[in-house]
Amino acid sequence: MSANGLSTRIRMFLNPRERQRSPFLRLGQQMQDILGDGGILKEVVQPGEGQPVPRDSSVSIHFSGFLEYSDRPFETTNQLKYPRMMKLGRDVTLYGLELGILTMKKGEFSRFLFLPEYAYGDMGCPPLIPPFATVLYEVQVLDFLDSAQVDEFFTLSLEEQNTVPLYKLLNVVDTERSFGNRCFNQSRFEDAKDRYKQALTLLGNREVEGEEEKRSIAAAQLPIYLNLSLTQLRLDRPLKALVYSHKALKIDPKNTKALFRCGQAYLELFEYEKAQDYLMMAQANKPFDTDINNLLRKLAICYNNSLDKEKELCSKMFADFVKK
Repeated sequence: MSANGLSTRIRMFLNPRERQRSPFLRLGQQMQDILGDGGILKEVVQPGEGQPVPRDSSVSIHFSGFLEYSDRPFETTNQLKYPRMMKLGRDVTLYGLELGILTMKKGEFSRFLFLPEYAYGDMGCPPLIPPFATVLYEVQVLDFLDSAQVDEFFTLSLEEQNTVPLYKLLNVVDTERSFGNRCFNQSRFEDAKDRYKQALTLLGNREVEGEEEKRSIAAAQLPIYLNLSLTQLRLDRPLKALVYSHKALKIDPKNTKALFRCGQAYLELFEYEKAQDYLMMAQANKPFDTDINNLLRKLAICYNNSLDKEKELCSKMFADFVKK
């Protein structure tokens, strides 16, 4: 803390002339009043791209909250490599923070000043937040998904879900798969698996009407089966990976990814001949694919090593037999 009681962090944001006499109120003079009542002030440090965050979104954000005379945050997500997705209106409990997020875009980094009525109110939040506290928040929007349709869909009964137009169901399924993809990219494989299986459940509950709808359902199932197969491989469950790979092959018998996943799974199960069969079929589709060719080389090494071990074992057994 500086000699005049103003934290070095706040001083860093201010113009040189203001540093000696300017806490949050002076800092606020450099910021935008986003509501018109002075309750939420904003400074964009790094602009984002695209449209602002929709009201019913699930968001992934980094944030840190500061009191006026402290350099250390009273709460922060910066220790997390991948902060969890939070549903607006449910998981973001600070009213001002939610309103601030709704003004932001993907990739944006901004600072906010929240007056007590938009933060912790007259009571504060003992022991960290004193009564009538104005707080500073630094927020970065990493990603968001508009989950309004998903929330609305899950409030319906199974009978009502079957009356929803197919395109709405497919939009909900695609959002669930997107959630799963984000979990997978963050190495949260169990969460990814649950999202993918939820998407499959929604598709499986549909009472299909006609061949065209049946084809649309199958087309939506195919990438989810492939995602689940890879997720099960990441979870060291090659047998379950095979189940989903074969389901994908029932939809598209020549699908290169499904053939490749089968090859991966059989290799992990030490079934080298089956692994070779599937990888050769995948290679026939894409002869110059790096992943397929690298796995075939790995398969050859594993197979030769297994033959060497078998020869060594047979050799020892034969020697023991001769001695006897």
